Amino acid sequence: MKVKICGLKTVKDAKFAAAAGADMVGFVFAKSKRQVTAEQAHEMAKEIPGDCLKVGVFVNPTLEEVLFYKKTVPLDYIQLHGQESAEFVQQVGPAIKAFKVQDGEINGDISAYKDCLILLDAPPKEFEGGSGESFDWEKLQLSDLPKSRLMIAGGLDPQNVTEAIQIFKPFGVDVSSGVETDGIKDTSKIKTFIKNAKGADKHDLSSTQ
Repeated sequence: MKVKICGLKTVKDAKFAAAAGADMVGFVFAKSKRQVTAEQAHEMAKEIPGDCLKVGVFVNPTLEEVLFYKKTVPLDYIQLHGQESAEFVQQVGPAIKAFKVQDGEINGDISAYKDCLILLDAPPKEFEGGSGESFDWEKLQLSDLPKSRLMIAGGLDPQNVTEAIQIFKPFGVDVSSGVETDGIKDTSKIKTFIKNAKGADKHDLSSTQ
């Protein structure tokens, strides 16, 4: 089970997430209360071991913008939360394409994006890129999902991540606000989230409750 800790803003938190076992760390470049600059992301990235992938989060960026951040930070993956076309996603290299889920329906055609990871998230509130709330897991038609490259986000936290993994059996999970306390990354929550997520695919749900 791959775990991405997103919305990192400090070197200390980025180093902790990687040391705690995160497979990916996310830097938000789109408008957000967690938005960081290329320089801030670079300072975090250079303190993170190479086996922990660095992901940049964007909403409807230009190709030039993505390539600048990809080289400057540098980034391993580009995560896109806007209306980016499949052709654009192919141009930016390894990518995670996010789709909003509402009332059991995925907003967009995930079948058009065959060469990237697919991230399912709840509709945004103040900013694009996630609301910190979960979508209705039970309403989604699971048989249509590409589980080998599926990532789940939206309202995940240390308490519910096990259930999410048992339902979706995804490639990975993505969390930001769910490992924060009062808007600040909480090392205890990060550690517990990663532990629970990585244990979820080894035990049945009854043994983790």
